[in-house]
Amino acid sequence: MDRIRAALKLVAVVATGSALLPAQWLAVRLGHDSARHIPVVFHRTVRRIIDVRVGIHGKVAEGRPLLFAANHASWLDITIIGSLMPLCFVAKSEVEAWPIFGLLARLQRTIFVNRSRRAHTGQVASAIADRLGAGDPVVLFAEGTSSDGNRVLPFRSALLGAAREALGQTGDAFVQPMAISYVGLNGLPMGRVERPLAAWYGDMEMLPHLWGLLKAGPIDVVVAFAEPIRVDAATDRKQLASEAEARVRSLAANARRGAIASGSIDAPTEPEGALIPATEQVR
Repeated sequence: MDRIRAALKLVAVVATGSALLPAQWLAVRLGHDSARHIPVVFHRTVRRIIDVRVGIHGKVAEGRPLLFAANHASWLDITIIGSLMPLCFVAKSEVEAWPIFGLLARLQRTIFVNRSRRAHTGQVASAIADRLGAGDPVVLFAEGTSSDGNRVLPFRSALLGAAREALGQTGDAFVQPMAISYVGLNGLPMGRVERPLAAWYGDMEMLPHLWGLLKAGPIDVVVAFAEPIRVDAATDRKQLASEAEARVRSLAANARRGAIASGSIDAPTEPEGALIPATEQVR
């Protein structure tokens, strides 16, 4: 039965992608504003198919430019965060060459970074700043890699400096720490042993991990937003990274032990700059 259910989910995901990818490709080519919104529809639909239930704690900052500094545990993070509102991601350059997933990332308007080349990091910081300046919130997985979901790794500071390059008309920008935590499986609390079912890290292979997740029951996730950190021309990026890491680490630890309140709703796509109150939820 698990295999049949997983196969049906996979067919539904492929059908969703087949229906939406041509429209997204055309929107990206034409520079149409729908290129920002179609991915939200895709991620929200896929999340429901896989049966991932998302609780929201806190709210998205109103200020722009806005850079989210998040922890990273799984490829599933993209679908969860991407279902909340129009935004784009920063990803390692290797992702661009992945079959299927690389295409999806490009159509999401992902900014790719080669972390092994310092000169390229500077170029990517400028690209992020340009995207922020155009009004798009950008998600940076500040650890630079994915973890096992049971901890938050040290944040890297290099690309957080992009917020300083994107200072708005008021002379400041905002970095908002965001913690994503996998907390439940089949309606029961998810512990350290079960969390790798959702977490994808190290040398795990993508397809077996995807198949295992499709066979699993409902997964509960908490996405928690801390108060945004105001950035100006004098902001030290290493201090900024340290502060963002501390806030994400605290939120993630509290979410895993069930110590923060969250709610979940089935709402339409949030418009740019809209708040996601703690009393609302995304399912």
